[in-house]
This record gives sequence, structure tokens and C-alpha cells, in this order.
Amino acid sequence: MLTGLVSSLAIQRVSGPAEAIAFLASPAASYITGAVLDSNGGYTA
Repeated sequence: MLTGLVSSLAIQRVSGPAEAIAFLASPAASYITGAVLDSNGGYTA
């Protein structure tokens, strides 16, 4: 089942929320305010 989902994604891989959380907690995200971050691998693109 997961293989079918992965093949339908634009970037061909899945991830969890940890990467998005780590980015938002880092100094690299210091200018991001009031944004919605879609962490879906391009599924809704």
C-alpha cells in the first residue's frame, strides 16, 4: 500500500513531521510568520 502512495508523490518519498518541526525550530525559519507549511511530498500539487 505504501508503495502506491510513494509512487504518486512528486518527490517519490515519504517523511514524518520531524523534519518540518526541525526546520521551523531552526534559525533558517526566522522570517517565516503566519504560514501554513504543507509537508505532503507534493501530493496536493
